[in-house]
Amino acid sequence: MELRFIVTPFSFYMEQIAIYLLAINVATFVTYGIDKWKAKKAKWRIREASLLLLAVLGGSLGAWLGMRVWHHKTQHKKFKYGVPVIIVVQLILLGLSLWK
Repeated sequence: MELRFIVTPFSFYMEQIAIYLLAINVATFVTYGIDKWKAKKAKWRIREASLLLLAVLGGSLGAWLGMRVWHHKTQHKKFKYGVPVIIVVQLILLGLSLWK
């Protein structure tokens, strides 16, 4: 007896989205850590707009974790309030896209 997994276009699409979200969140988390390291070493920094763009592009959970783990950008209002708002908006959009 052979087991076959049926790959529907929807499941393939969801798998690709999950891979993208994992990658962008890991990249965002690491980027926040690199920027924190550069801040401590007084080196060239990553622009705040770039850090926020990574969150908007799907890396909001990675940004939030990066802020917590690296203790980075936690006092900046753009990040302190902006990243949680981005997370909420993305969760609402995800819920609406899955709701049929």
